[in-house]
Amino acid sequence: MWVYEKKLQYPVRVSKCDPMMAKYLIEQYGGADGELAAALRYLNQRYTLPEKVIGLVNDIGTEELSHLEMIATMVYKLTKDATAEQMKEAGLGAHYASHDKALYFNDASGNPFSATYFTAKGDPIADLYEDIAAEEKARATYQWLINMTDDTDLIDSLTFLREREIIHSQRFREAVEIIKDDQSTKKVF
Repeated sequence: MWVYEKKLQYPVRVSKCDPMMAKYLIEQYGGADGELAAALRYLNQRYTLPEKVIGLVNDIGTEELSHLEMIATMVYKLTKDATAEQMKEAGLGAHYASHDKALYFNDASGNPFSATYFTAKGDPIADLYEDIAAEEKARATYQWLINMTDDTDLIDSLTFLREREIIHSQRFREAVEIIKDDQSTKKVF
């Protein structure tokens, strides 16, 4: 089921040490609309979805794990040369005191990750519409992150992630149509 290539899905480069941008990017690591929440949401929901869309949801869920790896790499590169004082100035003083520069699943405000960020209703249409909304929220967050940096290398990677969220949203919309079409052909008279 798993084939892990020891490379990122897309190259991650940063031009400078920027702990403040790292703080903002942590939102996509452990925040409500971040990559961990998306991966867990999809990999959990797939068990109650129709056979015709399980593969699609599983594929997107595992891709979200690769996005999590990209975000982790960005945060690492943005903070690896930061001093304790720079971490503190960026609002990461409490994080540094608890974790040094290690990643921890929390959002940009420091709130820890929670499983309440996602759900599985058990109704395929409801779950897929939640997935569409999750992808659109992630897309918006990536756009706002792009707006917050002038690092063209980082913008390149963030743009890739934003575009993948758009593709995922489109695939979930297609899955809704597949299920609706399937349900309409099974009407009982």
